[in-house]
Amino acid sequence: MKKSSAVLFKTSLVALSVAAASSAYAAGFALNDHSATASGTALAGAAASKSDISFSFWNPALFTNAKQTTFYASGAYVMPSMDVTVDSATDATPNVPQKGLNGPVDLGNKVSGDSVNNTLVPSFYFAKPLSDKTVAGISLNVPFGLSGDDDQDWAGRFHATETAVQDIALSFALAHRVNDWASVGASVQVHKAEIVLESAVGFTGREGIGRIEADDTAVGYSFGAMLEPVKGTRVGLGYRSEVDYDFEGDVNYTDVAGLNAALTSFGRPNLVNTSLSDSVTMPSVMTLSLEHDLSNKLTFGLSAIRTGWSSLDGLNIDFDSTQDNSVLTFGFEDQWMYSAGLTYVYSDKLTLRSGVAMDSSPVTDEYRSARTPDGDRKWLSVGATYDFNDMTSATVAFTHVKIDDVSVNRTNLPEDSARGTLKSDYESSANVISVAMNMAF
Repeated sequence: MKKSSAVLFKTSLVALSVAAASSAYAAGFALNDHSATASGTALAGAAASKSDISFSFWNPALFTNAKQTTFYASGAYVMPSMDVTVDSATDATPNVPQKGLNGPVDLGNKVSGDSVNNTLVPSFYFAKPLSDKTVAGISLNVPFGLSGDDDQDWAGRFHATETAVQDIALSFALAHRVNDWASVGASVQVHKAEIVLESAVGFTGREGIGRIEADDTAVGYSFGAMLEPVKGTRVGLGYRSEVDYDFEGDVNYTDVAGLNAALTSFGRPNLVNTSLSDSVTMPSVMTLSLEHDLSNKLTFGLSAIRTGWSSLDGLNIDFDSTQDNSVLTFGFEDQWMYSAGLTYVYSDKLTLRSGVAMDSSPVTDEYRSARTPDGDRKWLSVGATYDFNDMTSATVAFTHVKIDDVSVNRTNLPEDSARGTLKSDYESSANVISVAMNMAF
């Protein structure tokens, strides 16, 4: 009886995960489209490019690309696709024959409908030269984010039904051109993050929905340098810091009357709406890039981007009630993205770009879940910029992202004792269209 009541009590713990569902564009839940210009080469040369001020996301020293007051606005429309096959799923029904509970129930093979949503990712940059060598910059980006919405009756509902994560960063930067071949820069960032996490709670015949909404504001920073030791060869290094969040929010339950009656019969507290908190660290990002002018028309670029995903070791949600803390392991590993690309000046008005990238997932097989069905990615990108005049240009890019097929095997982890088991397979990909306008005045 004690073990069974403990299982029932754990049903009050919603299946939480800040890294909740796969962002179909970038590994983990990073959003890497902060510039239609950079997307055209799959981010090759991102920390060393002389193209425009949007590259300041990866290296704030590149605000020195502005020779006059400049505004750059970019938007990426991410169109993901995910096919899910459920091999098996059971709930967490306890084995208590005298109460008519005879162990886990087979939940069938029903898959979710649209488990990933199309998403618009905006970015804005403004640069104001303070002198011939110093530039002040402001930017607004969404470094991390995702949106996923599963059916509330799908077979994996006790693991996830809805997930939304959004991290918005407002940056204030200064960049300085030290001499003809070196620039440096730094920024302070104000981050605002919001999280929505929802799943079914309970077990078949005694289930409801638990929904968490939480947010916090935090501060981060970045710094970088760009060197051109040989004319036509540029090397850049940029670093964006970890961001420490102390999330506070609420959990709200619906349709839990039957579950609460069962909890009462086991002598356990009912599920009640309450507040909660947890501390989470968003990862750092380091970008090392090279650009080399092969001719006066053709430029070759390389980038290596390291994301410190291991800072997201897991969650330890503290409920302001008699509920036990909810602990969830992420098992993320630090990973690299590598890209190579070409930029070709076709004419005085038209510039063409192309690039490829390999983006490794931080998710390990052991802890992959319905909220993190993430796999390694391959990018193929093309793009172009058209200069209307010396003051205004428009940029477009298209990226196809192929994601490795992965499987979720949640059958023997202690933290799933209140969620049941789930074995499922995922086939995913994404297409991304990016558009930007650059204006100087």
